Amino acid sequence: MKKFVMAAIGGTIAGAILTTQVAGPLVAQEAAKSASVYEQLDLFGDIFERIRTDYVEEVKDSDLIEAAINGMLTSLDPHSSYLPPDAYDDMRTQTRGSFGGLGIEVTQEEGFVKVVSPMDGTPAAEAGIESGDYITHVDGESILGLTLDAAVEKMRGPVGSEIVITVVREGTLEPFDVSIIRDTIKLTAVKGRTEGQTVVLRITTFNDQTYPNLVDSLKTAVKDAGGMDKVNGFVLDMRNNPGGLLTQAIKVSDAFLDAGEIVSTRGRKAEDSERFNASAGDLAEGKPIVVLINGGSASASEIVTGALQDHHRAIVVGTKSFGKGSVQTVMPIKGDGAMRLTTARYYTPSGRSIQNLGIAPDVVVQQPPKAPAVEEDEAATKIRTRSEADLRGTLSNDSMSEDEKAQAEAERTKAEEAAKLRLDDYQLAYAIDILKGLSVISPDVVKSLADATKN
Repeated sequence: MKKFVMAAIGGTIAGAILTTQVAGPLVAQEAAKSASVYEQLDLFGDIFERIRTDYVEEVKDSDLIEAAINGMLTSLDPHSSYLPPDAYDDMRTQTRGSFGGLGIEVTQEEGFVKVVSPMDGTPAAEAGIESGDYITHVDGESILGLTLDAAVEKMRGPVGSEIVITVVREGTLEPFDVSIIRDTIKLTAVKGRTEGQTVVLRITTFNDQTYPNLVDSLKTAVKDAGGMDKVNGFVLDMRNNPGGLLTQAIKVSDAFLDAGEIVSTRGRKAEDSERFNASAGDLAEGKPIVVLINGGSASASEIVTGALQDHHRAIVVGTKSFGKGSVQTVMPIKGDGAMRLTTARYYTPSGRSIQNLGIAPDVVVQQPPKAPAVEEDEAATKIRTRSEADLRGTLSNDSMSEDEKAQAEAERTKAEEAAKLRLDDYQLAYAIDILKGLSVISPDVVKSLADATKN
């Protein structure tokens, strides 16, 4: 069955003697445990039969059993659950990068459905859903008390149909409704572009296409920039990336590391623990990297961030990540369904677990709320931006050739574009400014700074 992974002699002798001395009591304890388990199973059978015969409405046996299985799994943690055949098919489709829905990753927190992150370019993102929002109602019907899978099922529906969700948001006094039109969600896992001399790689999810997309996007962006010699660094933008496949997180981390541990996973049994190491080769060819994260960066995106941060390969900028430090294994079971079971915790190369803690950025940068657009009088704007060149009878600059003046004008235009980016995306602009600053420092100085940080 195929599984999907979502993160001395003295003692022996003493143990043998101890076992001999307490063998009788241990056998008695095991027998008592077995009896207790059978009693509980008898109790379950009694309740099952009572519901079948006495509940006010007839209930399908299969529905009762599925509910019991799901209740057993969801009682463990927010990420373990039963996947009926339809849900299992949906999950396998999602890992391939195309599915129908709203485009949000959700989790359950103390019975409430919480948005981990909206996905780029999806109906949820366009409707203004934000990381940290709580969804309380779907089409006017409360989803409080439902399992996470049941709540998600309420949000599913035909492509093109409308859904109204009620949202509670921190800082907003009253709940409010958001209308969303369901659509087919086609995710491009990685999109690359250039901002001046910086290559920005936006990684939205970790599905089967993430690493191939990363390689293609990076190569195309570097070519657009005029070659690696023209690139001053890379920004890995993983804000609102809810995670995905562990295998892809390892490949993406390995893409920028030459050696060393990427991540380790530790389960209940020592023999199930695994350690994953990087192989030689750095797609960025040693250029500086800035990783952007926020509260919607979870799971696989935290694995990549932690690996690059611990190896001092990247500067992490933004706000604290989500803090999901567990690994789920999806195990096919009888009846074409599956169960998603938390099987391990993962640890960054330095041995830290980020479970419930998240990853703290090296440089904390909040994303300010967008200010409403204000129409300005053009003449008033000109008055505020007047300079020496606008004054009547000003002296000309005789020290610059026409080519030098053209270059100065081009640099001014770049500066204005950078200022505009600060208004559109302050965190990204901050990351790019860091790389600009590093690019004007001698490579030897940058190397010595990096070595000093490692020591």
